[in-house]
Amino acid sequence: HKSAAQPAALVKVAAQAKPIKKAIPPQPAVVAGGPWTEPTYADSTVGDNVDGEDLAIRRAAVEALGSYNGTVVAVDPTTGRILTMVDQKVATSSGFQPCSTIKVSVALAGLSEKVIQTANKLRMPGVGMDLTYALAHSNNFYFATLGQKLGFEKYSYYAHLLGYGERAGLNIPGEQSGRFPATIPRNGGVGMLTSFGEEIAQTPLQLAALMSAIANGGTLYYLQYPRNQMEANNLVPRVKRRLDIASLIPVIKPGMRGAVEFGTAQRARDDGDIAGKTGTCTENQTH
Repeated sequence: HKSAAQPAALVKVAAQAKPIKKAIPPQPAVVAGGPWTEPTYADSTVGDNVDGEDLAIRRAAVEALGSYNGTVVAVDPTTGRILTMVDQKVATSSGFQPCSTIKVSVALAGLSEKVIQTANKLRMPGVGMDLTYALAHSNNFYFATLGQKLGFEKYSYYAHLLGYGERAGLNIPGEQSGRFPATIPRNGGVGMLTSFGEEIAQTPLQLAALMSAIANGGTLYYLQYPRNQMEANNLVPRVKRRLDIASLIPVIKPGMRGAVEFGTAQRARDDGDIAGKTGTCTENQTH
């Protein structure tokens, strides 16, 4: 019976063959500054509790985010109340490399230490550039140079003052504190720290708290996230600390407005007066 002989032959051949190496599953692609392994698109509203949110603002945030996988945190800068937090798991997570959003805090540190003067351009090899242009166009060379002039210890001091490495919220379930390096990053030193946010993990809540402090003139509030409308109505603002940046905010705002009007954030341009800062890291570039 030929049909009976075929399996025996196949077994014999298999026995003589060399052992087959175990297949290695495909690994996620790693990009400099990454790895970036999260999907680009997802429903970012799954699992969110919205009972204490401002639903009109939430609708606008969800519509703006669209099908992208991400988070939106909207804060009332006069109280620290979180009005909406889309994708709460991401917002309270351990954080992400801030990329070029780090440049706002570096600018505040440089102005505080008078490393840059409001009326002068920062001198770099072969070029001079002012802060407004550097913020609007997210110039890496400018902020790497500024970081080197500041030094790691001074910038670290201001970064912690501005909220890096600590929880931004008050009793927000699951919130983590991110990370700020204790020593100079091995990859690129202080220059990469202050232009790319190398070795920093900043949470969305930390970024929202810092932007709120800039919006309100320098008060860093504890962010509070009401669980229901009663808590929202009875919320009492809690000040974490007063930042001595009131005189510096008018200096950085033109660059943040410029980012929207003619720089890296033009997609956010609208009829109103909008200030912003982009932050992306891809292939050794940041924006």
